[in-house]
Amino acid sequence: MSAVSSASRTPGVDPWVRHVLRCPVTGAELEDGTGPDGGPELVSTSEVNKLAYPVRDGIPILLESEARPVP
Repeated sequence: MSAVSSASRTPGVDPWVRHVLRCPVTGAELEDGTGPDGGPELVSTSEVNKLAYPVRDGIPILLESEARPVP
């Protein structure tokens, strides 16, 4: 298990799952974020193509068509 604190993880996503997920477009690691609507999301750490993926009912939606560009 990872030493990720519960305060620094996306709600509903187990820490070990969150740790192994990668951006399906760039392969970059994902970090916790909050979307424009206040909902949880996972944000790519890519410097070239930064994308954010929504988390719905604790399930990360890692589809390119669901991603939003992050400025």
